[in-house]
Formats: sequence, C-alpha cells, structure tokens
Amino acid sequence: MSNSGYNFWSRLTHRIALQSKAVAEISFDLENITSSEKITSLLGKHVFVSGLARSGTTMLMRYLYETGKFRSLTYLDMPFVLMPNTWKKIARPKISNEHKERAHKDGIMVSFDSPEAFEEVFWRVFTGNEYIKEDRLKLYHIDKEVLKKYQDYVNNILLSGNADTQTRYLSKNNNNVLRLNYINECFPNAFIIIPFRDPLQHALSLLNQHLHFSKIQAGDKFSLDYMNWLGHFEFGLNQKPFHLDDDETFNKMRRYDKTDLNFWLLSWLNYYKYINNSAAKNTILFNYEKFWEAPTEVLIKLFKILQVEYSVAALPPFIPTGKPPREYDRGLLQQCTVLYEELNKKYEL
Repeated sequence: MSNSGYNFWSRLTHRIALQSKAVAEISFDLENITSSEKITSLLGKHVFVSGLARSGTTMLMRYLYETGKFRSLTYLDMPFVLMPNTWKKIARPKISNEHKERAHKDGIMVSFDSPEAFEEVFWRVFTGNEYIKEDRLKLYHIDKEVLKKYQDYVNNILLSGNADTQTRYLSKNNNNVLRLNYINECFPNAFIIIPFRDPLQHALSLLNQHLHFSKIQAGDKFSLDYMNWLGHFEFGLNQKPFHLDDDETFNKMRRYDKTDLNFWLLSWLNYYKYINNSAAKNTILFNYEKFWEAPTEVLIKLFKILQVEYSVAALPPFIPTGKPPREYDRGLLQQCTVLYEELNKKYEL
C-alpha cells in the first residue's frame, strides 16, 4: 500500500523526526529553549479523552475541538510534534485543507487541521522502555522529572495555538489508561472522559479494524513503522494488548488468536474492568449508544459538566449499523454485559 499517502520526502522527514529517540529528545529540548514563556497550564481545566479504541474517542474529541476552546495537536504539527511552536515558526508548511477519509475507512474525514492522537509520541520517547513490551503495554511508574517535562509539553502546545480562546488542552490518547493517576497528579483540575459501548459491537469493530490494518501493513512497511512511532498499538500487525494488573484475564486473552472475536471480547473486559475499579473522581464515563440516541442533549450536559460555554447545534439521532456477530463464547459475553450495565449505573449524562 502505498495508500499511506506519503511521498518519499514525507516519509524521510517522518523517519528523521519520529524514528530516532535522540532526534525527538533534541527537538523537545530546542522547543523549551526557544519557548520559555509559561502560562497557567497546571491549573487548567483540560480534557483528556481515553478509551478502548473504537469506543467513539475520535468523534468525542472532534465535538470538543469544534467549540474553539481547546488546543490539541493536529496533522499540521506532524512530524515534529515535540516542538509545536518551533515547527510552526520555522518550517511548518502551508497545506491544503482538503478532507480525506482516514486510514480506518470508517467514514471519518480528516484534514491537516484535524485534531489527532499524537501526544503518545512524548510518552514513547521519554518512557517507552517502561511500558512498551514485546507482547503487551503495561502499567508502569513515571518519575517526577518526566511528569515535569509533560507539564512543560502541554504548556508548549497551548502556546502554539492559533486562537486566544484555545486556553485549555485537549488530549485524545487511548494509551492514557496506563497513566490516569499521573495525569491527575499533573493536572488536578482536569477532566478525564472514558467512552464505552456495547461489548459485542465494540469487539466486532475492533476485530474488523485489526483485519483491515493487518492487510494494509502487510503491503506497506511504512504504515507499520508509522503506527509504531506514534505509539498506536490498538490493532494491526503491531497490536499489543493492555496488561492492567489482571493476570487472569490477560492470560486468557493470550490463548486466543487475534482473529478470534473472543480475544477482543476479553480485551473489552480487561480494559473496562480496570476502569470500573480504578476510575478517579474526575472521570466521566460516556455511553456511546446513549449519545447517538440523543446527541444534542448529551453534548449540552457534557459541556455543562466540562464548563464549556458553547451553543450546541441540533444533531439528529443516529443508530450505527450493527455488525453481524461471529462465533463467540456466550459466557464471556455475559460477563461483559454485566460489566456494561455496571458502567451504565455510573453514567452521568
């Protein structure tokens, strides 16, 4: 595939900026030298969206970003995402705002101004050896020095915004489940939103994307490298499941091939069991199905909780097309369904 849409020079630039840990660290240091101004980012009411992939995190991030109140990394910040101000001033090209369907082929259109999940590059560069293992992504300890760098990073991203109204940071990062307590420590006034959805349909969506990206990456090594550089291990040939201190569920997951729906049902159970037991008080659980039943009402309530002043346009209900189920363990699905109902009891909107 060279469906990745990057020509030779774009691929070379991405390799230089993202593949080398040393280059990435130098770019971050350069940014801090040239962007010494500080703003009150530590007390900001920032928003961190983090869920299991295919739970609606991109959709939710888009609605928040459209309010104009948030600064988030966009495709324009690529590939030097660790020095947003410097890249913006000296080298960031002016590129057409043409929209194209993203690689997932799920109907979501992107342009260079679209917000995206590039923040994970920071964590991969400064802590990757601690959590990225050959067969998993694991919970880990983050020291004070790295947390201070992360605070500086968020500060720099906010400074690079194009509008005075972009005073709050918006992150969409599915891997943040590995560090939710540290995010609370860095930004005690922030909100964490965790979307969840019907486990069977969610698992089917994950399986379909896994098959889709595996096919793409088999034909284009750059696509595989690109996902590794960004720290995206949700599906495809580089898929790595979360290990969230539940050895029993994790070991069951490892017994299944990743083309088996039961692997993805166990992934769902593994992820949301951890969220159900460990979510901090500032965590907002966001039901995917209930949002599509009444999107305008849900967004109005969500924006009120997040203290975002914005007039929500009327949105029609939308019922996603259900995918036909494959063979699966009905006992396992029952466990997931029970957990889904427990999460629903904590749903606030």
